[in-house]
Amino acid sequence: MISVSDLTKEFAFSRLQRRRGETDGVVHAVDGVSFSCTPGRIFSLIGPNGAGKTTTLRLISTILSPTSGSITVAGFDALKQPREVKRRLGFLTGSTGLYDRLTPSELVKYFADLNGVESSQFKRRRDDLFTLLDMHDFANKRIGKLSTGMKQKVSICRTMIHDPEVVVFDEPTAGLDVITAGNIIDLVRRCKQEGKTVIFSTHIMSEVELLCDDLAIMHNGKIVLSSTYDEFRSSMKTDSLTTEFIRVIEQA
Repeated sequence: MISVSDLTKEFAFSRLQRRRGETDGVVHAVDGVSFSCTPGRIFSLIGPNGAGKTTTLRLISTILSPTSGSITVAGFDALKQPREVKRRLGFLTGSTGLYDRLTPSELVKYFADLNGVESSQFKRRRDDLFTLLDMHDFANKRIGKLSTGMKQKVSICRTMIHDPEVVVFDEPTAGLDVITAGNIIDLVRRCKQEGKTVIFSTHIMSEVELLCDDLAIMHNGKIVLSSTYDEFRSSMKTDSLTTEFIRVIEQA
């Protein structure tokens, strides 16, 4: 379960921007955002570039601290109990940020150790994930020599090796080939089947159609629409999801 209430994140302008006299000296990246995500359902957070999606997900993941508001993840306060939140959460982005000199096997083992995964559980989960993502052929090659798609698969394993009950996917298929993107879609579905709480942020409407149970549309740091996917479809005033998304953003 994730609960976000009246969440706000402000960033101060640089000295140069302040000298130019831009607004009140702060950027309201997230502005009074509230929503909740429930186990066994996929919550899609969508919006144009710069809407505040990634900042919101980083706040939930305790990478950033909010200016105000509250976040609860798996029953723990993200501000007061960030360590407990991190133990129960996996965060996957399109930017892998891996250690090039390690192999996939070494890196995944490293993150398993960080999260206190027992040896017997580690072997089972590693083999399961490596098989699911077809990684055995490059498991012992240096990450620096792998393709973008291979690196993203390693990042998926790093995210999932401790079997988190809450998983945050921040545009994880961006720039990937069809096969690797399909692997990620399959993983998201499996997380739902296992009863995990899932947030899936994307700007690819076909992925929303495939995966979404609940959705929120962000624009300029605010939630401009929040509903179940079925409710959204039934209330559409246009003939396609993409066109309706654009209409909602323009109306906002």
